[in-house]
Amino acid sequence: MEAPVVHLRDIQTRSRIFTIWEKQRNKKEVHWFMEMFAETLGVFFYVYAGLSSVTGFVVGNILKQQLSSMMQIGLAYSFGILFAIGVCGATSGGHFNPCITISFVVFRGFPPSKAARYIFAQILGAYLACLVIYTEWKVLLVDCEAILEQAGQLDALQFTPNGPAGIFGLYLLPGQTLPRVFLNEFVTDTLIGLVLFAAIDPTNALVPPVMASVLVALAYAVAIWGFATPGIALNSARDIGGRMLALTIWGRKAAGGKYAAIAALTNIPATLLGAFLYEIFLTDSDRVVPPASLEYGNTLMNHRRLRKAQEKVRRQSRQSIIEFPPNTMEMQPPVAKENKPNGVHYEL
Repeated sequence: MEAPVVHLRDIQTRSRIFTIWEKQRNKKEVHWFMEMFAETLGVFFYVYAGLSSVTGFVVGNILKQQLSSMMQIGLAYSFGILFAIGVCGATSGGHFNPCITISFVVFRGFPPSKAARYIFAQILGAYLACLVIYTEWKVLLVDCEAILEQAGQLDALQFTPNGPAGIFGLYLLPGQTLPRVFLNEFVTDTLIGLVLFAAIDPTNALVPPVMASVLVALAYAVAIWGFATPGIALNSARDIGGRMLALTIWGRKAAGGKYAAIAALTNIPATLLGAFLYEIFLTDSDRVVPPASLEYGNTLMNHRRLRKAQEKVRRQSRQSIIEFPPNTMEMQPPVAKENKPNGVHYEL
């Protein structure tokens, strides 16, 4: 027997003000703002959790105190990913990275107009997180600048990974070359792209939906532990948002030069390559979709807003049967992309 579809409103009564608001927010004309808010908040979680540990690491090195470590930074970013997906993923689909959004446009039919809104929201979330962290740490950051100034090292270290500005904007490590840092970024991001598409593959029985976010978070943690020192960005929103904050505080000197383009853009083609490799060599449409993935897909598709859209399509189809000749009965309009679940969705 098929399990009944139970919505939250069926088992929990909310205050009238929230009920009225939900009727408005789930309309197509308003829901896009909820999705943008979720993407902004998700990236805020990611950057706020990870960058706070980066700040402690840099400040601690300048003050000669152990305030953070590379292990802590990797764990902090991975926990930020888990918080972002756990809190915001159900609303927006959990992209939180422009390269993921662009990959979904190319390989999953995600609407380009919605992708543009998502990318704007992601960069905004990173900028706001950086702004909050700078405000919280400002006293110590100013002290660090004074210490470096007194030692005659401020100009040499300010716009490097070891300087206060380097906490927010990503800069080339002294002695590192652009080709090497490009290779470091491209290979790492390609592998993360492979892990990401493996995590959202509904036929991957070894990675059920409840473990997908953990797998992605671990991939980012490993990337940071092993490849952050040579120089890595991983997320265009984090890089652009952080660099915008650095430009806000320190002016044009914080632009980052040629490395800024590598940090901001490399992860996009790298993730596309990872997605392409997975689709070409590892995706298999003949594999069985396990029950856990089917349940997750049904949960997405049974959202009340989507069910209403599907019922509207069925009513229109029945009307077309009456009004048009029999040979047109097979032309049933699909549910509009704007009404489908965001990000990962299964055609069940």
